[in-house]
Amino acid sequence: MIRKWLWLLCIFLAIIIGLYPGLYFVLDRKFGLLGSKTDRLLSDVFWNIGFYIHIIFSGIALLAGWPQFSKKLRKNHIELHRKIGKLYVACALLGAAAGFYIAFHATGGMIASVGFICLALVWFTTTLSAYIHIKNARITLHQKMMIYSYAACFAAVTLRIWLPALVICTKDFTTSYIIVAWLCWIPNLIFAGFLARKISRAPLHQVIS
Repeated sequence: MIRKWLWLLCIFLAIIIGLYPGLYFVLDRKFGLLGSKTDRLLSDVFWNIGFYIHIIFSGIALLAGWPQFSKKLRKNHIELHRKIGKLYVACALLGAAAGFYIAFHATGGMIASVGFICLALVWFTTTLSAYIHIKNARITLHQKMMIYSYAACFAAVTLRIWLPALVICTKDFTTSYIIVAWLCWIPNLIFAGFLARKISRAPLHQVIS
């Protein structure tokens, strides 16, 4: 029962944060994390292209990813599962690639940049690996890599959980952002590793539910 409620909470947060990028199109340019960016960076055409590609496609990936863990969807609607999977892979690869580019301009300097660059590389490689595995009918490996992929994708959620708490503790946004550049995804991958190891001993739906 506890795992079920935790999973429902994850779904709720994924939906909220998945829709969150829409606010950047209706609110002031200094909204959210953009408030920490310089006017020069905000006027950079290539950075803006990378930023909007990242938030749009990462948001779609976050929304498309969680239904893929549903046993009913995979069992009763396999074609829909495949179509959503292709959507997730395409959006994740685009979101990760754009995230890799904009990470070089992360608030907090080189340490924060390296953290987000590593996240982008992990997300891209695990997603691509999951796709290659399923194309070669390696289902268990596909499931494991997809858990790692979505754990990296879910960093968008955990970043927004950790960051306010860190700001309260450190009283400094830049310091908090440097820490969260690593904290938003490393614990996710550790937890994903725990789930991935359990797949070898139980079906995916038993691991998640």
